Amino acid sequence: MQSNKISIKQFFIYFKIAISGKEQEFTSGSIRRAVFMLAVPMILEMLMESIFAIVDIFYVSKVSVNAVATIGLTESVITLVYAVAIGLSIAATAIVARRIGEKDREGASKAAVQVIFLGVFVAALISVLGILYPKEILQLMGGEPELIAEGYGYTQVLLGGNVTIMLLFLINAIFRGAGDASIAMWALVLSNGLNIILDPMFIFGFGLIPAYGVEGAAIATTIGRGTAVIFQIFILFYGWSKIKIEFKDLVLRVAVMINLIKVSIGGIGQFLIGTSSWVILMRIMSEFGSEVLAGYTIAIRVMMFTIMPAWGMSNAAATLVGQNLGAKKPQRAEDSVWKTGKYSAIFMGLVSLIYLVFAPQIISWFTQEAEVVKNGALCLRIIAAGYIFYGYGMVVINSFNGAGDTKTPTWINFICFWLFQLPFAYITALTFDFGPIGVFMAITFAELLIAVIGIIWFKKGYWKSVKV
Repeated sequence: MQSNKISIKQFFIYFKIAISGKEQEFTSGSIRRAVFMLAVPMILEMLMESIFAIVDIFYVSKVSVNAVATIGLTESVITLVYAVAIGLSIAATAIVARRIGEKDREGASKAAVQVIFLGVFVAALISVLGILYPKEILQLMGGEPELIAEGYGYTQVLLGGNVTIMLLFLINAIFRGAGDASIAMWALVLSNGLNIILDPMFIFGFGLIPAYGVEGAAIATTIGRGTAVIFQIFILFYGWSKIKIEFKDLVLRVAVMINLIKVSIGGIGQFLIGTSSWVILMRIMSEFGSEVLAGYTIAIRVMMFTIMPAWGMSNAAATLVGQNLGAKKPQRAEDSVWKTGKYSAIFMGLVSLIYLVFAPQIISWFTQEAEVVKNGALCLRIIAAGYIFYGYGMVVINSFNGAGDTKTPTWINFICFWLFQLPFAYITALTFDFGPIGVFMAITFAELLIAVIGIIWFKKGYWKSVKV
């Protein structure tokens, strides 16, 4: 009994250290402790990111079914922005982690500046499209005229202000690569807290603020993320992280930029494959009407809440791989992945049991529309059936990225998403008339396949010899 009290006490001591960011060394000592110290703030960071989605859906579901469907269609397009942001962040984490492992903090800082330059440039291009063509984007995604008329403002604001999404991802990736996961977490806490406060004010109106409806959700989210980006930049310039940027560093360094682009191409490619597949799945779902689309959108948002912790653990594994390869400790890098993968699979397995049993009740928190609840619960249960594979596979795939081997996950995504998932979804949902069940099954089977292929290839160990 006494030992249990000590272990619980130790847990809270380690938890406090993890969120404070006091732990700085991850290339020596206990691997389990290193995983814990990195994973805790990364899990909390990802939970904060997923709460954005949950909060928006919670409030917008009180506006209309069309408003919820608008978020679903817009988010399926915004995932293309996420693909670029995450792809660049993969390169940022891999390069910064490798430089930190090599004890080259100046090199890490130079890479960080080029990451930010590249992110701003790409975001500016996307903003132009979002501001000028929001209605056309929703129409392309299969939105009905009433939906477009009600929701195009949401699309315009979110895409127009996508630089806040881009920089929040990229700068947090820099912090994670440096091992400063707690700073990334606090940036998301700030942006999320503001979003929770501002969402109802801009959606329903408050004082001098008019009721913007679904567009208000985008305004609140953009303000929240933008404030967090300012917070991140202050930290970078004032040196409260391992990465410190000075005004003399704000120059284009061609060699560093080329290396960054080289590593990020694979990262962008793998997520463009994954997210474009998601866009097409959303397009297939739109064939079944707004109720089915709304149920699917709510279910995906709920699942994001629990997928994010697994994503946080996979980010921890990526940082450990990068830093330990930089420190010339490949076996420690591999052991870190297997341990993190086991923890992720256990967590996702427990979550899947909750979803399988309580899916209708969970969906009904967000809507009372019977048809929406029915389809959302069905989606939640079918996809949750493969959660264990999803958790393990996510860690293994992101570990390739942490090593700078972005080509391998790209090929795995291409095979599992484009060659398997999309044909399977189309044929079962539309040709064989399974309806939305065909799409849900395609998602589950594809994630299972990714995990199996990823584990087999990871064991071959080619990733240990990648140079960045």
